Amino acid sequence: MKMAKKYSALMLCAAVSLSLAACGPKESSSAKSSSKGSELVVWEDKEKGIGIKDAVAAFEKEHDVKVKVVEKPYAKQIEDLRMDGPAGTGPDVLTMPGDQIGTAVTEGLLKELHVEKNVQSLYTDASIQSQMVDQKLYGLPKAVETTVLFYNKDLISEKELPQTLEEWYDYSKKTADGSKFGFLALFDQIYYAESVMSGYGGYIFGKDKDGSYNPSDIGINNEGAVKGAALIQKFYKDGLFPAGIIGEQGINVLESLFTEGKTAAIISGPWNVEAFSKAGINYGITKLPELENGKNMSAFIGVKSYNVSAFSKNAELAQELAVFLANEKNSKTRYEQTKEVPAVKSLADDPAIMKSEAARAVTEQSRFSELTPNIPEMNEIWTPADSALQTVATGKADPKQALDQAAETAKGQIKAKHSGK
Repeated sequence: MKMAKKYSALMLCAAVSLSLAACGPKESSSAKSSSKGSELVVWEDKEKGIGIKDAVAAFEKEHDVKVKVVEKPYAKQIEDLRMDGPAGTGPDVLTMPGDQIGTAVTEGLLKELHVEKNVQSLYTDASIQSQMVDQKLYGLPKAVETTVLFYNKDLISEKELPQTLEEWYDYSKKTADGSKFGFLALFDQIYYAESVMSGYGGYIFGKDKDGSYNPSDIGINNEGAVKGAALIQKFYKDGLFPAGIIGEQGINVLESLFTEGKTAAIISGPWNVEAFSKAGINYGITKLPELENGKNMSAFIGVKSYNVSAFSKNAELAQELAVFLANEKNSKTRYEQTKEVPAVKSLADDPAIMKSEAARAVTEQSRFSELTPNIPEMNEIWTPADSALQTVATGKADPKQALDQAAETAKGQIKAKHSGK
């Protein structure tokens, strides 16, 4: 998934050696000597290995070990770990989306991390919370992302940008002609539609007093969620969204319309910055619009993390590597190479990062957004909710009917698959 919600300061240790000694897990001299000649395997995201190249070299030199970096799509690494871990061919450290943490922990795929509180406090509250299951830590955040608004500056200037979703509806009514469009979003998917539905009071799961998710309290069909879905339906019903952006191929159609200069604005994420730049689009990026009730559209906060495999034969050393890769210095270096917004609080005010329009937009949007739920029950929400929204988009069902059915299906699946917890 996208995957993907501000940052203030706490400095990491002054130098790499001090970072490992003072901030990471304590390592005795005998432990150091026993790590000599070891090899660690890191599964990194596709085309992101360049971001940790220098950090890996420094760690190898410091510990006299070999670190092998293998690039894999980060959202699918847990799938591979299920097979490769038990076979002894998996990684020691992997990277994954925060919303998969709960499922991975339940399946026994991740090692609990034991790191000092001063290390945990380096990261934004939301990003570190994404790594917690039952108050235990299973990873360290490497990057955060939210959806944002991309707009074509050759079609609409920053001063002309509608400030609310309803104003974008009015703008689209004036500009959409069947081949060109004003504003587009993949609102037939809960990942994007929740931005509207939650603004009116909808939610995925309610929370207990301790802040943990309550999977028996599903809010995708409450009054606010239905109101948000009704607003979404208007864009399709009135011909402001093309039929082609519904379903599996919708994302390709939406992105093509933007890169071809056929729509003024779309909701997407920082993962498209490089692609849109290569396409030569003169684009701007900003937070998502407000709603007519004065609330800003929300977004799911996606968190990428470094996690230690439960099958690692060098788990202590692997944990040190995860701490090292995710520290302030290496997070900044990784940003410079990959442009992924770091999760370290103090980097929010770093001029080198905040000069990026995408980083500023993600940071601002984070203020209005919430973590993608990381409990296993979230797996039972995606498909029913998406199916319901597609019937809403195509006019085959009214919002209440569709969302009621989605909630009922999700509850049934949760009961069937997770009631033994």
